[in-house]
Amino acid sequence: MAPTLQEIAELAGGRVVGGEATFRVRGIRSLEEATEKEISVYSDSRYKPLLAETRAGALIVGEETDLFNGPQVVVGHPGLACARVAGIFAQPASAFQGIHEGAFLHETCRIGKDVTVFPFVYVGVDTVIEDRVTLFPGVFVGDRVRIGKGTTIHPNVSILHDCTVGRDVIIHAGTVIGSDGFGFVRDGTRNVKMPQIGKVQIDDSVEIGAGNTIDRATLGTTRIHRGVKTDNLVQIAHNVVIGEDTVIVAQSAIAGSAEIGKGVIIGGQVAVSDHVKVGDGAMIGSQSGVPKSLEAGEVVSGTPAMSHRLWLKTSLLLPRLPNVNDRLRTLEKKVNELMRRLEKEP
Repeated sequence: MAPTLQEIAELAGGRVVGGEATFRVRGIRSLEEATEKEISVYSDSRYKPLLAETRAGALIVGEETDLFNGPQVVVGHPGLACARVAGIFAQPASAFQGIHEGAFLHETCRIGKDVTVFPFVYVGVDTVIEDRVTLFPGVFVGDRVRIGKGTTIHPNVSILHDCTVGRDVIIHAGTVIGSDGFGFVRDGTRNVKMPQIGKVQIDDSVEIGAGNTIDRATLGTTRIHRGVKTDNLVQIAHNVVIGEDTVIVAQSAIAGSAEIGKGVIIGGQVAVSDHVKVGDGAMIGSQSGVPKSLEAGEVVSGTPAMSHRLWLKTSLLLPRLPNVNDRLRTLEKKVNELMRRLEKEP
Protein backbone atom coordinates (compact mmCIF):
# COMPACT_ATOMS: atom_id res chain seq x y z
CA MET A 1 0.00 0.00 0.00
CA ALA A 2 1.17 3.54 -0.77
CA PRO A 3 2.65 5.29 2.29
CA THR A 4 0.93 8.28 3.87
CA LEU A 5 2.60 11.65 4.10
CA GLN A 6 2.89 11.13 7.85
CA GLU A 7 4.73 7.84 7.32
CA ILE A 8 7.09 9.56 4.91
CA ALA A 9 7.69 12.35 7.42
CA GLU A 10 8.54 9.80 10.11
CA LEU A 11 10.93 7.97 7.78
CA ALA A 12 12.63 11.25 6.85
CA GLY A 13 12.71 12.60 10.40
CA GLY A 14 10.48 15.58 9.55
CA ARG A 15 6.98 16.97 10.06
CA VAL A 16 3.97 17.59 7.84
CA VAL A 17 2.73 21.17 7.41
CA GLY A 18 0.04 22.76 5.27
CA GLY A 19 -2.01 19.71 4.37
CA GLU A 20 -3.44 16.32 5.23
CA ALA A 21 -0.96 13.91 6.82
CA THR A 22 -3.13 11.02 5.57
CA PHE A 23 -2.46 11.88 1.90
CA ARG A 24 -1.17 8.71 0.21
CA VAL A 25 1.90 9.10 -1.96
CA ARG A 26 2.19 6.96 -5.09
CA GLY A 27 5.75 7.85 -6.10
CA ILE A 28 8.54 10.42 -6.12
CA ARG A 29 9.72 12.39 -9.14
CA SER A 30 11.32 15.69 -10.13
CA LEU A 31 9.50 19.01 -9.83
CA GLU A 32 8.95 19.05 -13.59
CA GLU A 33 7.57 15.52 -13.85
CA ALA A 34 5.73 14.84 -10.58
CA THR A 35 1.95 14.35 -10.71
CA GLU A 36 -0.78 15.15 -8.20
CA LYS A 37 -0.35 11.72 -6.58
CA GLU A 38 3.42 12.00 -6.21
CA ILE A 39 5.90 13.83 -4.00
CA SER A 40 8.91 15.86 -5.10
CA VAL A 41 11.83 17.56 -3.37
CA TYR A 42 13.00 21.19 -3.26
CA SER A 43 16.55 21.61 -1.96
CA ASP A 44 18.19 24.07 -4.34
CA SER A 45 17.21 27.72 -4.83
CA ARG A 46 18.05 27.43 -8.54
CA TYR A 47 14.79 25.51 -8.93
CA LYS A 48 12.63 28.10 -7.17
CA PRO A 49 10.77 29.11 -10.39
CA LEU A 50 9.50 25.52 -10.69
CA LEU A 51 7.64 25.70 -7.36
CA ALA A 52 4.83 27.68 -8.93
CA GLU A 53 4.61 25.32 -11.91
CA THR A 54 4.99 21.86 -10.40
CA ARG A 55 1.95 19.57 -10.26
CA ALA A 56 3.39 17.54 -7.34
CA GLY A 57 0.87 16.59 -4.69
CA ALA A 58 3.39 17.19 -1.88
CA LEU A 59 6.89 18.49 -1.39
CA ILE A 60 9.96 17.67 0.72
CA VAL A 61 11.59 20.94 1.81
CA GLY A 62 14.25 22.21 4.16
CA GLU A 63 11.95 24.97 5.39
CA GLU A 64 8.34 25.81 4.68
CA THR A 65 7.77 27.88 1.55
CA ASP A 66 4.83 30.06 0.47
CA LEU A 67 5.62 29.37 -3.19
CA PHE A 68 4.00 25.92 -3.00
CA ASN A 69 0.33 25.55 -2.01
CA GLY A 70 0.22 21.85 -1.17
CA PRO A 71 1.35 19.86 1.88
CA GLN A 72 5.03 19.95 2.74
CA VAL A 73 7.31 17.63 4.68
CA VAL A 74 9.84 19.85 6.45
CA VAL A 75 13.12 18.06 7.17
CA GLY A 76 16.64 18.97 8.23
CA HIS A 77 18.30 17.50 5.15
CA PRO A 78 16.08 17.38 2.01
CA GLY A 79 18.63 15.49 -0.06
CA LEU A 80 18.97 12.73 2.52
CA ALA A 81 15.18 12.60 2.96
CA CYS A 82 14.80 12.24 -0.81
CA ALA A 83 17.22 9.29 -0.83
CA ARG A 84 15.29 7.53 1.93
CA VAL A 85 11.89 8.15 0.38
CA ALA A 86 13.08 7.05 -3.08
CA GLY A 87 14.07 3.76 -1.49
CA ILE A 88 10.39 3.06 -0.77
CA PHE A 89 9.48 3.29 -4.43
CA ALA A 90 12.62 1.72 -5.96
CA GLN A 91 11.75 -1.25 -8.16
CA PRO A 92 13.82 -4.44 -7.99
CA ALA A 93 16.35 -4.70 -10.81
CA SER A 94 14.77 -7.92 -12.04
CA ALA A 95 11.95 -10.27 -11.16
CA PHE A 96 13.94 -13.31 -12.32
CA GLN A 97 15.21 -15.59 -9.56
CA GLY A 98 17.20 -18.78 -9.56
CA ILE A 99 20.05 -20.12 -11.65
CA HIS A 100 19.47 -20.07 -15.39
CA GLU A 101 20.46 -23.15 -17.35
CA GLY A 102 22.34 -20.88 -19.76
CA ALA A 103 24.93 -20.03 -17.09
CA PHE A 104 28.18 -21.97 -16.62
CA LEU A 105 29.06 -22.81 -13.02
CA HIS A 106 32.16 -24.90 -12.45
CA GLU A 107 31.48 -28.05 -10.50
CA THR A 108 33.84 -26.97 -7.71
CA CYS A 109 32.18 -23.59 -7.05
CA ARG A 110 29.91 -23.16 -4.02
CA ILE A 111 26.61 -21.32 -4.36
CA GLY A 112 24.62 -20.02 -1.37
CA LYS A 113 20.88 -19.66 -0.85
CA ASP A 114 18.57 -17.43 -2.91
CA VAL A 115 21.27 -16.67 -5.48
CA THR A 116 20.22 -15.34 -8.90
CA VAL A 117 22.41 -16.20 -11.87
CA PHE A 118 21.35 -15.00 -15.32
CA PRO A 119 22.27 -16.65 -18.64
CA PHE A 120 25.77 -16.18 -20.06
CA VAL A 121 27.35 -15.95 -16.60
CA TYR A 122 30.62 -17.80 -15.97
CA VAL A 123 31.70 -18.86 -12.48
CA GLY A 124 35.14 -20.42 -12.13
CA VAL A 125 37.01 -23.01 -10.08
CA ASP A 126 36.62 -23.01 -6.27
CA THR A 127 34.71 -19.74 -6.31
CA VAL A 128 32.29 -18.99 -3.47
CA ILE A 129 29.04 -17.11 -4.12
CA GLU A 130 27.28 -16.37 -0.83
CA ASP A 131 23.54 -15.97 -0.15
CA ARG A 132 21.31 -13.52 -2.07
CA VAL A 133 23.94 -12.58 -4.66
CA THR A 134 22.70 -11.51 -8.11
CA LEU A 135 24.87 -12.02 -11.21
CA PHE A 136 23.46 -10.36 -14.32
CA PRO A 137 24.07 -11.55 -17.92
CA GLY A 138 27.63 -11.50 -19.16
CA VAL A 139 29.26 -11.50 -15.72
CA PHE A 140 32.60 -13.32 -15.55
CA VAL A 141 33.74 -14.55 -12.14
CA GLY A 142 37.17 -16.15 -12.24
CA ASP A 143 38.78 -18.87 -10.15
CA ARG A 144 38.96 -18.68 -6.34
CA VAL A 145 36.85 -15.54 -6.12
CA ARG A 146 34.61 -14.90 -3.11
CA ILE A 147 31.47 -12.72 -3.36
CA GLY A 148 29.68 -11.77 -0.12
CA LYS A 149 26.01 -11.90 0.83
CA GLY A 150 23.54 -9.54 -0.83
CA THR A 151 25.95 -8.29 -3.48
CA THR A 152 24.70 -7.29 -6.96
CA ILE A 153 26.95 -7.58 -10.01
CA HIS A 154 25.51 -5.85 -13.09
CA PRO A 155 25.95 -6.95 -16.73
CA ASN A 156 29.36 -7.54 -18.31
CA VAL A 157 31.39 -7.14 -15.13
CA SER A 158 34.61 -9.16 -14.91
CA ILE A 159 35.92 -10.23 -11.52
CA LEU A 160 39.19 -12.00 -12.17
CA HIS A 161 40.92 -14.75 -10.21
CA ASP A 162 41.65 -14.57 -6.47
CA CYS A 163 39.70 -11.36 -5.85
CA THR A 164 37.32 -10.82 -2.93
CA VAL A 165 34.09 -8.81 -2.94
CA GLY A 166 32.35 -8.12 0.37
CA ARG A 167 28.72 -8.05 1.44
CA ASP A 168 26.06 -5.68 0.05
CA VAL A 169 28.36 -4.43 -2.68
CA ILE A 170 27.03 -3.03 -5.97
CA ILE A 171 29.23 -3.21 -9.07
CA HIS A 172 27.80 -1.52 -12.16
CA ALA A 173 28.01 -2.63 -15.78
CA GLY A 174 31.28 -3.02 -17.62
CA THR A 175 33.62 -2.78 -14.63
CA VAL A 176 36.78 -4.91 -14.43
CA ILE A 177 38.07 -6.04 -11.04
CA GLY A 178 41.52 -7.60 -10.88
CA SER A 179 42.99 -6.66 -14.24
CA ASP A 180 46.79 -6.59 -14.35
CA GLY A 181 48.45 -3.53 -12.91
CA PHE A 182 50.59 -1.51 -15.32
CA GLY A 183 53.96 -2.90 -14.30
CA PHE A 184 57.00 -3.04 -16.58
CA VAL A 185 60.76 -2.94 -16.01
CA ARG A 186 63.09 -1.43 -18.60
CA ASP A 187 65.79 -3.68 -20.03
CA GLY A 188 67.66 -1.35 -22.28
CA THR A 189 65.09 -0.26 -24.84
CA ARG A 190 62.69 -3.10 -24.09
CA ASN A 191 59.86 -3.33 -21.57
CA VAL A 192 59.81 -6.49 -19.46
CA LYS A 193 56.47 -7.28 -17.85
CA MET A 194 56.40 -7.49 -14.06
CA PRO A 195 53.97 -10.33 -13.25
CA GLN A 196 50.99 -9.01 -11.30
CA ILE A 197 50.36 -11.81 -8.81
CA GLY A 198 48.49 -9.92 -6.08
CA LYS A 199 44.72 -9.49 -5.71
CA VAL A 200 41.89 -7.00 -5.15
CA GLN A 201 39.84 -6.89 -1.96
CA ILE A 202 36.59 -4.92 -1.92
CA ASP A 203 35.01 -4.59 1.52
CA ASP A 204 31.33 -4.39 2.53
CA SER A 205 28.84 -1.74 1.35
CA VAL A 206 31.02 -0.46 -1.49
CA GLU A 207 29.45 0.80 -4.73
CA ILE A 208 31.55 0.77 -7.90
CA GLY A 209 30.32 2.75 -10.91
CA ALA A 210 30.08 1.62 -14.52
CA GLY A 211 33.27 1.19 -16.52
CA ASN A 212 35.67 1.22 -13.55
CA THR A 213 39.00 -0.60 -13.69
CA ILE A 214 40.54 -1.75 -10.42
CA ASP A 215 43.93 -3.39 -10.93
CA ARG A 216 45.25 -6.29 -8.88
CA ALA A 217 48.33 -5.61 -6.77
CA THR A 218 51.78 -6.51 -8.03
CA LEU A 219 52.44 -8.68 -4.98
CA GLY A 220 50.02 -7.75 -2.18
CA THR A 221 46.47 -6.37 -2.19
CA THR A 222 44.67 -3.47 -3.84
CA ARG A 223 42.17 -2.59 -1.09
CA ILE A 224 38.85 -0.75 -1.29
CA HIS A 225 37.60 -0.28 2.27
CA ARG A 226 34.02 -0.27 3.55
CA GLY A 227 31.55 2.28 2.23
CA VAL A 228 33.65 3.63 -0.65
CA LYS A 229 31.62 4.99 -3.59
CA THR A 230 33.07 5.48 -7.06
CA ASP A 231 31.42 7.14 -10.03
CA ASN A 232 31.70 5.89 -13.62
CA LEU A 233 35.02 5.61 -15.47
CA VAL A 234 37.35 5.58 -12.48
CA GLN A 235 40.81 3.98 -12.67
CA ILE A 236 42.37 2.55 -9.51
CA ALA A 237 45.86 1.19 -10.10
CA HIS A 238 47.80 -1.64 -8.46
CA ASN A 239 48.47 -1.59 -4.70
CA VAL A 240 46.22 1.43 -4.12
CA VAL A 241 44.40 1.63 -0.78
CA ILE A 242 41.14 3.61 -0.58
CA GLY A 243 39.93 4.43 2.97
CA GLU A 244 36.42 4.04 4.35
CA ASP A 245 33.56 6.19 3.01
CA THR A 246 35.69 7.95 0.41
CA VAL A 247 33.92 9.25 -2.72
CA ILE A 248 35.63 9.32 -6.13
CA VAL A 249 33.88 11.14 -8.98
CA ALA A 250 33.95 10.23 -12.69
CA GLN A 251 37.08 10.06 -14.86
CA SER A 252 39.49 10.19 -11.93
CA ALA A 253 42.67 8.11 -11.83
CA ILE A 254 44.61 6.94 -8.78
CA ALA A 255 48.13 5.83 -9.65
CA GLY A 256 49.95 2.84 -8.21
CA SER A 257 50.60 2.46 -4.47
CA ALA A 258 48.76 5.70 -3.59
CA GLU A 259 46.99 5.70 -0.22
CA ILE A 260 43.70 7.57 0.08
CA GLY A 261 42.42 8.15 3.61
CA LYS A 262 38.96 7.89 5.13
CA GLY A 263 36.15 10.20 4.07
CA VAL A 264 38.11 11.81 1.24
CA ILE A 265 36.19 13.52 -1.59
CA ILE A 266 37.87 13.38 -5.00
CA GLY A 267 36.24 15.48 -7.74
CA GLY A 268 35.89 14.57 -11.41
CA GLN A 269 38.94 14.19 -13.66
CA VAL A 270 41.40 14.23 -10.77
CA ALA A 271 44.80 12.55 -11.18
CA VAL A 272 46.67 11.35 -8.08
CA SER A 273 50.32 10.42 -8.59
CA ASP A 274 51.87 7.14 -7.52
CA HIS A 275 52.92 6.62 -3.88
CA VAL A 276 51.07 9.78 -2.80
CA LYS A 277 49.26 9.74 0.55
CA VAL A 278 46.03 11.71 0.94
CA GLY A 279 44.99 12.29 4.56
CA ASP A 280 41.58 11.62 6.06
CA GLY A 281 38.82 14.05 5.14
CA ALA A 282 40.79 15.83 2.41
CA MET A 283 38.89 17.34 -0.54
CA ILE A 284 40.34 17.52 -4.06
CA GLY A 285 38.64 19.80 -6.59
CA SER A 286 37.73 18.67 -10.09
CA GLN A 287 40.49 18.50 -12.73
CA SER A 288 43.23 18.71 -10.11
CA GLY A 289 46.60 17.04 -10.37
CA VAL A 290 48.02 15.79 -7.07
CA PRO A 291 51.79 15.20 -7.36
CA LYS A 292 52.57 15.10 -3.62
CA SER A 293 50.96 13.98 -0.37
CA LEU A 294 48.18 15.93 1.33
CA GLU A 295 47.53 16.37 5.04
CA ALA A 296 44.26 15.35 6.67
CA GLY A 297 41.50 17.87 6.02
CA GLU A 298 43.33 19.77 3.26
CA VAL A 299 41.16 21.32 0.55
CA VAL A 300 43.02 21.69 -2.75
CA SER A 301 42.40 22.47 -6.42
CA GLY A 302 44.38 23.05 -9.57
CA THR A 303 47.38 21.49 -11.29
CA PRO A 304 49.64 21.12 -9.48
CA ALA A 305 47.21 20.99 -6.56
CA MET A 306 47.39 23.90 -4.15
CA SER A 307 45.22 25.41 -1.44
CA HIS A 308 41.73 25.91 -2.84
CA ARG A 309 41.74 29.56 -1.75
CA LEU A 310 45.06 30.15 -3.50
CA TRP A 311 43.75 28.39 -6.60
CA LEU A 312 40.73 30.70 -6.71
CA LYS A 313 43.01 33.74 -6.62
CA THR A 314 45.34 32.19 -9.21
CA SER A 315 42.50 31.28 -11.56
CA LEU A 316 41.25 34.87 -11.48
CA LEU A 317 44.70 36.06 -12.55
CA LEU A 318 45.10 33.64 -15.46
CA PRO A 319 42.89 35.53 -17.97
CA ARG A 320 44.81 38.74 -17.14
CA LEU A 321 48.27 37.28 -17.79
CA PRO A 322 48.49 38.32 -21.49
CA ASN A 323 47.70 41.93 -20.56
CA VAL A 324 50.13 41.81 -17.63
CA ASN A 325 52.81 40.43 -19.96
CA ASP A 326 52.23 43.24 -22.46
CA ARG A 327 52.49 45.87 -19.73
CA LEU A 328 55.65 44.24 -18.37
CA ARG A 329 57.31 44.35 -21.79
CA THR A 330 56.33 48.00 -22.21
CA LEU A 331 57.83 48.83 -18.81
CA GLU A 332 61.02 46.92 -19.67
CA LYS A 333 61.41 48.99 -22.85
CA LYS A 334 60.93 52.23 -20.91
CA VAL A 335 63.43 51.18 -18.23
CA ASN A 336 65.98 50.20 -20.87
CA GLU A 337 65.51 53.55 -22.62
CA LEU A 338 66.00 55.41 -19.33
CA MET A 339 69.16 53.40 -18.61
CA ARG A 340 70.61 54.29 -22.01
CA ARG A 341 69.91 57.98 -21.43
CA LEU A 342 71.51 57.90 -18.01
CA GLU A 343 74.59 56.20 -19.39
CA LYS A 344 74.99 58.98 -22.02
CA GLU A 345 74.80 61.82 -19.46
CA PRO A 346 78.17 63.15 -18.18
